[in-house]
Amino acid sequence: MPDVSFNSLAVVFGVAFLAPLVLGLAPWLRIPSVVLEITLGIVVGPSLLGWAKVDEPVAILATVGLAFLLFLTGLELDLDKLRGQLLTVAAIAFVLSLVFAGIAGYALDGLGLVRNPLLAAVVLTATSVGLVFPVLEGSGRLGSRFGELVITGASIGEFAGVILLSLFFTRDSTDAGTRLFLLGVFVAAVGVVAFALTRRSKSMPISRVLIRLQDTTAQIRVRGALLILGLFIVLAAHLGLEAILGAFVAGALVSIVDRDWARTHPQFHVKLEAIGYGFLIPVFFVTSGISFDLNALTAQPATLARVPIFLGALLAVRGLPAVMFYRRIVGARGSVAAGLLQATSLPLIVAATQIGVATGAISKTNAAAFVAAGLISALAFPVLALRLLHAQPEHKPMNAQESSTARQVARGDRHGARA
Repeated sequence: MPDVSFNSLAVVFGVAFLAPLVLGLAPWLRIPSVVLEITLGIVVGPSLLGWAKVDEPVAILATVGLAFLLFLTGLELDLDKLRGQLLTVAAIAFVLSLVFAGIAGYALDGLGLVRNPLLAAVVLTATSVGLVFPVLEGSGRLGSRFGELVITGASIGEFAGVILLSLFFTRDSTDAGTRLFLLGVFVAAVGVVAFALTRRSKSMPISRVLIRLQDTTAQIRVRGALLILGLFIVLAAHLGLEAILGAFVAGALVSIVDRDWARTHPQFHVKLEAIGYGFLIPVFFVTSGISFDLNALTAQPATLARVPIFLGALLAVRGLPAVMFYRRIVGARGSVAAGLLQATSLPLIVAATQIGVATGAISKTNAAAFVAAGLISALAFPVLALRLLHAQPEHKPMNAQESSTARQVARGDRHGARA
């Protein structure tokens, strides 16, 4: 083996194992696993105990972990279910969120609190479906009209966040107009590949070979999915777009092409989830904690004071539109609870701030403050939303078919909370 130290990676694996174990032993500790993973990463990292650092093995696996997180998000996002009245309401609310985010970004810039108002606006529009899903499931509202509306709004926010990050923030030096053109080229390439695969895959003899090899040591479907992931990451990179867009689209493409997975190969998603949530994705979150600059956050009171400001901006940008537009559908308390859940964000904040630091769009101190605000949102907002949900009877329950639809839509990013 090459002369590379795996000491830090062993610590990362240890934290990844302990975080869900602790939560399993203490079910009263109702926090998402990702929050504990990042927190423990801070503890074992250079900021506190110094047991681990982001060396080459850790950095590589963390990067692959982020790509796999976005890949599985795209894989589980059922675009066919995002339609109807709830989609219209959620989309209108998100448009207002974009307006609020732009106002907040430039306001923070005017106050000298951020370096790039556009990146701040993108960060503020993010929502993590993976952190929202367990709250809805635990409260019994996942199959309700409320649950479907919240998941739809969160899915829009997450998808839009990935697109905006790739469009406006990249290590490539091309201008926004050129990147928009390249994004169009990328979308066209995806459409061509999707059309070719969906039109030919079922009629080709190779499909029988895939079924024969899928559960052998070849694990051919898993290898094929990884091939698509790698190809679209490379395509996005060569077009000057962020790799996270390629990873997300690769997952969505696999989901579109492989529509009969539940019938012919029901273990396919389970295998991919085992690779992601059992191996790669926890490395990304623990590493995010290790690289978290706690000293930059606490060295100056002014930096620490930005955390509640960013948290309030996050709540206003994603929460207020929900209160304004969801009220007629889920009631007053339900709209407030929905606003709190849609303001719950962490994974995309971590990814966006890492990209921002790498491209010089955000300082390390602001990145630390944004991540800290995301941690607080993941800890506090779901708890408050849950109390509101318990205080209000379910509003306008759905029929069985609608409930099934909601559950399928909700699978979009639920695993982020397990990562």
